[in-house]
Amino acid sequence: MKAEPKTILRFLLEHYDAIADLYETQSNEGVIAHETLSQIVKKHDSDIKSQLIDYKILSPVNENYEIRTVYYNLIEFILSEFKPMLPETIEKYHTSIAELFRKIRENINGDKVTLSQRLNDLAIEVRSFYEMVERNTMSLLQETRELKANVKKIDYREKIVRASRWIDEYIIPLNKILDINHSASVANKLYEISEYSNKYRLNFDDENARVQFEKLYFQLIQVNDNLLKQSKILTNELLPLIERIRTESIILTGWITFLKNPYKRKVPKLLKRKEVSIYSNDTFFNASEIFEQFKNEVDVYFEEEENDSEKWIFDKQHYTQKLKDNLPVDNFFSWCNKTLKDEYKKVEIEKFFALTQLAFDDDIEREYHEKAQFDKIKIDNLTLTVPKLIINKQHGIS
Repeated sequence: MKAEPKTILRFLLEHYDAIADLYETQSNEGVIAHETLSQIVKKHDSDIKSQLIDYKILSPVNENYEIRTVYYNLIEFILSEFKPMLPETIEKYHTSIAELFRKIRENINGDKVTLSQRLNDLAIEVRSFYEMVERNTMSLLQETRELKANVKKIDYREKIVRASRWIDEYIIPLNKILDINHSASVANKLYEISEYSNKYRLNFDDENARVQFEKLYFQLIQVNDNLLKQSKILTNELLPLIERIRTESIILTGWITFLKNPYKRKVPKLLKRKEVSIYSNDTFFNASEIFEQFKNEVDVYFEEEENDSEKWIFDKQHYTQKLKDNLPVDNFFSWCNKTLKDEYKKVEIEKFFALTQLAFDDDIEREYHEKAQFDKIKIDNLTLTVPKLIINKQHGIS
C-alpha cells in the first residue's frame, strides 16, 4: 500500500539526522553499504530500514543501497551542498529543448492536447536548465572562495592544479553554453524559442495554447536576464578570482622552491624605490574652482518617463517569408524601408538595421549593378546612403 504524502514528510522530519548521515555517506562513497546502513540506524536508535525501502527513499543496488534521486536532490537543496557539474551534463538540455521545440514547430497545427503537453514540458526543461546553471555557479563560487582562504590547508601546487582545472573544464565551457552569440549554445536556442513564442502568443487560433505561448515567452525573458547575471558572475567575479589564486600560487611555489636552495641561482638586484605623485601640484586649486561653480544651489526636479511600449523582437522567420513573397527585389534597402512603413507607419532606425540583417544571411545571394548605384533613405532625422542590392528569383532564398 502506498504511504500518504503527509506520512512520508513526517517520517523525513522525525528521522532527518539519520537520513542526513545516509546522504553524507552516499556523497562520499557513491553508495550506502549494507553494514553502513545498519550502523547508522543503530547510531540513531531507530529501526527504520524497512520504512526507508517501503517509502521508496532507498533503493537496493546489488547488496548495497542508494538514496533515490528525488530525495537526494531535496536534501542537497536544503543543505546547499551542490557539487560542480561538468558542462557536458548541462549541455544535455540543448538536445532536449531543441527536440521539443522542433516537434512544436512541425505539429503547430496538429493535436491541441499534444501541443499543450509539449509546451508545458518545454517550460519545465527551461526551468530545470536554469536551476542547474545557477547551482553550478553557486557551487563553483563557494569552492573557489574556500580555496582562496585555503580552509583545508591545501598545498600551493594542488591549488594551481585545481584552479587551472576549474578554468579549463568548468568556467570556459560553461560560458560558451551561456553565450547567446554562439550558434550552438543553449542560450542561443532559448532566444530562438522566445522569438517564436512571441509570434504565436499574439496570433494563434487556440486560446489555451496562446496563453501557454505567452507564459513561455515571459519565462524566457526572465531566464535570459538571469542567465546574463550568471554569466557576469562567471566572467567578472569567478574567473578573475581563480586566475588570481593560480598566479599567487605559482609565485609562492617558486619562492618556496628558491628558499629551499637560495644559492643555486643568483638573486637579481631589487629596484630602487621611488615615489611619484599621480596628480599635479595645482590640483587643489583646480578642484576649488570647479566646486565654486556649484555654490548657488538650484532646485532640480526629476520626472520619471513612463514607457509603456513593449520590447520589440525581430521575427526573422516572418520577414524572410515576406522577402520570398516579394522576389524579385531590385532595391533591397528600399524594400526594407517600405516594409516597415507598411507595418508600423513609422520607421525606427533599430528596426531598419535589424531587418537589413537579411542581406547578410548565408542563404541569400546578392547582386550589384555593373556600375555602382546608390540610394538615399530618410529615417527619422537621418539620411542614409545605401547601395542598391538586387535579389532575383533564381538567385534568391533557397
